[in-house]
Amino acid sequence: MLMQLQVEAHDHLSLSSMESNNKRVEPEPQQEEDHGVLLYYKYAQIPDLDHLLAFYNSNCTSLHLLGRVRLSPLGVNVTVGGKMCSLKKHISDVESNSLFHGTDFKLAACPRPLNNKVAKECGFTSLSIRIVKELVTLHSNPQLKPPEISDAGKHLSAAEFHSALQKAGQSLDDDSPTLTDSKQLVLLDARNLYETRIGKFHAPNVETLDPGIRQYSDLPSWIDENTDDLRGKSVLMYCTGGIRCEMASAYLRSKGAGFENVFQLFGGIQRYLEQYPDGGFFKGKNFVFDHRMSVGSSDTNILGTCLLCRLPFDDYSSRLRCTYCRMLILVCYSCQKESFASVCELCKKHGKDVGLISSVENGRSDETSAQCELKALSSDAKLLPHTSPRQGKVPDIGHPRKLRILCLHGFRQNASSFKGRTASLAKKLKSFVELVFVDAPHELPFIYQPSGIETHPDCTTPSPQEGPPPPSQHCKKKFAWLVAPNFSQSSETEWKIADCPFDVLQYQQQTGGFDASLAYLKDVYAQQGPFDGILGFSQGAAMAAAVCAQLGMQKSEMGFRFVILCSGFAVKLPELLDNGLVKCPSLHIFGSDHGKDRQIANQASGELASLFDDGCAVTIQHDSGHIIPTRSPYIDQIKDFLQRFL
Repeated sequence: MLMQLQVEAHDHLSLSSMESNNKRVEPEPQQEEDHGVLLYYKYAQIPDLDHLLAFYNSNCTSLHLLGRVRLSPLGVNVTVGGKMCSLKKHISDVESNSLFHGTDFKLAACPRPLNNKVAKECGFTSLSIRIVKELVTLHSNPQLKPPEISDAGKHLSAAEFHSALQKAGQSLDDDSPTLTDSKQLVLLDARNLYETRIGKFHAPNVETLDPGIRQYSDLPSWIDENTDDLRGKSVLMYCTGGIRCEMASAYLRSKGAGFENVFQLFGGIQRYLEQYPDGGFFKGKNFVFDHRMSVGSSDTNILGTCLLCRLPFDDYSSRLRCTYCRMLILVCYSCQKESFASVCELCKKHGKDVGLISSVENGRSDETSAQCELKALSSDAKLLPHTSPRQGKVPDIGHPRKLRILCLHGFRQNASSFKGRTASLAKKLKSFVELVFVDAPHELPFIYQPSGIETHPDCTTPSPQEGPPPPSQHCKKKFAWLVAPNFSQSSETEWKIADCPFDVLQYQQQTGGFDASLAYLKDVYAQQGPFDGILGFSQGAAMAAAVCAQLGMQKSEMGFRFVILCSGFAVKLPELLDNGLVKCPSLHIFGSDHGKDRQIANQASGELASLFDDGCAVTIQHDSGHIIPTRSPYIDQIKDFLQRFL
C-alpha cells in the first residue's frame, strides 16, 4: 500500500509531452541567497534507474536541497526547496540529461519555512529520495493495471483552458477536438476534498464536478460510479500542477466510446494563476504540497469555511486532522481555543461522528469527545450543540471504551515475554488503552551455542555451554512472524546448535512466511477484534507495516485506524516496498543514532518510517536502545498520538 503517492499526492509540475519552448522559469530574484521551491515532473522511460537515483542523491545533497524526489521506471516527480541559486543549478544539471527535454520546471521564490510543523509534514526538513512503482498511485490495488500514460487527455494551455470556459460550444482551432456547448462541457476536479475546500474553478453555465475524495486513489471508483453521466461530454480536467490529470485523464479515456473529448489543464492551477493573477475563473486559493500550504490570486475572497462555526476560513497552518481518517480539516483560530470534535465531512457522512459531552465545573463549560461507537449514539448521529452553564450537565451516556491495540512481538519472542517488556507502557496507558498480545504463528527451534562462540544479547539463548542443551520443557516456546524462505517448521520444538556467531543483519534474510502470518492475524482479528490499532516491535514492526500496506491495497477483514512501529525495519516484501506510500496514520519509535540500538540501526528504522505518508506520520527518536521508552518526554508524545483516536 505504499505511499499514496497519495497524490500522494504530490501534484507537482506540469511538463510531459510539451515542447521545450513551453518551459517557464520564474524571473530572477534580486538576491541569489533568496529561498525558493522547485516543482516538476516528467513521464519518460528511464533506461537506468539506479544511475538516476545516484545522480539525485549526489546532486540534491551537494546543493543542500530538501524535499521529496520520487523515481519510477516511467519518470520522476520532484518537490524540493533551497536557495534560489542552488535550485537554478539543479535545473541546469537536470536539463543536461536529454530525458528531461521539454520539462516544465516551476520555480517560485518564497520565504524559508518558518512553521516547523508544516515544514516537517510537507517533507521540507529532510531530503527523501525513493524509487517507487508509480509516480502517483491511481489505484490502491496493485493488481489493477494503471492506464497507459500515452493515452492521457489533450493538454490545454492556461489561455486555451480559459477560452474554453468563456466560449463553450466553439472549437479551439481547426485541428483540435471539438468542445461542445455549455450543457455538454463539464469541469472535473481531480484533487482531494481538503484541497477543493479552499479553492476551485467556477464558470457560469459550466458544471464543475468535485468528487469529494479523501485521496487520489479513490478517484477511479468515483469515475466508475459516474461513467454514464460523463459519457459523450467534453471533460476539462484540472489539478494542482498537472501530474494527477495525466493518469486520471488516461483512465477516463480508457472507458472507450464516448470519452474521446477529455482535456487537461497543462501546468495545473499553478500555471493558470500565473497567467491570470486576478484568479480568472479560479476562486479561492490553490492548495500546494510544500511549506507555502496555499497560493492565492489578487482576489482576497475566502472560499473555505470553519468546520465548526462555518465562518469563512482557509488557513491549514495548524495542520488539524480528522480523528478517524487523518484528513486535514479547517478549524478557525477562535474554535481552536475550544475543545472540539475533529471529524471531517466525509466521516460524518459515513456515520463516524462523535457527540460532545458538556460538563459544568466552577462556572465554565468544558467539552470532551465521546466515541461514536457508543451504543447510545446512532450511526447517523450529528454533533450535539454546545451546552451553556444554565442548561446544566448533559446526561451521561457512558465512558468511551478504551482503545484496543493488537501487539506483535519481535523475532524469537512470545506474547508472554513481550507483555512483560511492555508492562510499564501498559501501566502508563491503562486509563484509555488496552494492549492485546498474541504469539506469532511460526514456532522456532531453540538455539544454543557452545562456548567460544559469541552470543547476542537479544537472542534469548541460554548461556554458552560445553555439554548438551537443557531439556525443552524448561523453556518457553519462541515464535516469529517472518522466517527464512527455506524455513521448515518441525512438529516438536527441539534444540539446535548454532553453526556460526549471531548475525546482526539476519533480519534482512527473514522474508518468508508473510502469507501465513497475515492469514493468522485475520483469524485473530475475527475472534478477538475489533482493534483500533496495531503495534509492532522489531520484526513485529516489520510485520505490522506490511499488514497495513496490504490493507490499503484491498478490502480486508481487518480495519486498523493507526499503527505504532517500534525499532522496526522495512522487510523486503512487495506489499511494503512496491506500491507507494502507506496512508495509515503511524507512530514511529526508534533510537536516535546508530550506536544506541544494537539490534536494528537507526537508519533501518528511518527507512521504514519513510514508507509512510509524512502527512499522517509522527516520529519519536529516543536516546535508548532496543526498547519502547516510557519516561518523559517520550511517553507524553505517545499519549498525544493515541489521544487523537479517542
